[in-house]
Amino acid sequence: MNSYDFRIGIDLGGTKIEGIALGADGAERMRHRVATPSGYPETLDAIAEVVGAIEHRLGGVGSVGIGIPGVISATTGMVKNANTIALNGQRFDADMSARLKRQVKVANDANCFALSEAADGAGAGYGVVFGVIIGTGCGGGIVVDGRVLEGRNRIAGEWGHTPLPWPRAEETPGPKCWCGKHNCMELWVAGPSLARDCDGPDAKDAARLPVRAAAGDIAAAAALARHTDRMARGLAVIINMIDPDVIVLGGGLSNMAHLYTDVPQAMKRYVFSDFVETPVVQNRHGDSSGVRGAAWLWPEKPPG
Repeated sequence: MNSYDFRIGIDLGGTKIEGIALGADGAERMRHRVATPSGYPETLDAIAEVVGAIEHRLGGVGSVGIGIPGVISATTGMVKNANTIALNGQRFDADMSARLKRQVKVANDANCFALSEAADGAGAGYGVVFGVIIGTGCGGGIVVDGRVLEGRNRIAGEWGHTPLPWPRAEETPGPKCWCGKHNCMELWVAGPSLARDCDGPDAKDAARLPVRAAAGDIAAAAALARHTDRMARGLAVIINMIDPDVIVLGGGLSNMAHLYTDVPQAMKRYVFSDFVETPVVQNRHGDSSGVRGAAWLWPEKPPG
């Protein structure tokens, strides 16, 4: 890969920093992880430690891509919208490039997920891939012909903070989101929201709802039916806007079968078309998609 020997991807999470090295063929060569520190300078040091450990072990120099739970503002050059608070207001990409003495590429973690699945995952071979992470929150990313579409404001694919489309009377005005707006998709389809919709304001775990519904739990079945309809409405708008070739789902809720059986059928009621053939598929790389996608931020032959 030109003057680089391999790709290094870094997934900067709230509790851990994970690094991966991919060969030119995309095959994993090694992983290394450390705990995420609380301070910003310490975070830079920890990432440098991960990169250094990988390069020492493999005996080479890697390109570095980093996925973060936020974005770099196109206006200020600083991190915004990150739930890892230490990053906000920092020139993270510039600081990390200076620390590692090479250019570093940084992208939102949902974009990294979408890129990973488009490169060699469930979205491989498709021209336009929309990737959705549905877990404790939700977000999205768009990949076109193998490249992340960031947008002018670098928020392309920010599906979780668009409003629930075609809201019912009982869904309005909708709950207030941490972003300051009302009725964001994240408040209706993410895991904690699904749990609360079934079991009340203190519920947090949605993982067992499919098992409960299959066993005859009427409340669980009803909550999954509402979740199906809300997912269908949200994804229908994406199809109406960009008409992706495939939608790939990831995150903690992506193992739920109704997302692949019921949601595609329900979407047909909302998409502005006489037919809807958009496949909705489960991710291939699971929890590894984010870190793999960070590595794939570099093209096939990154500059040295």
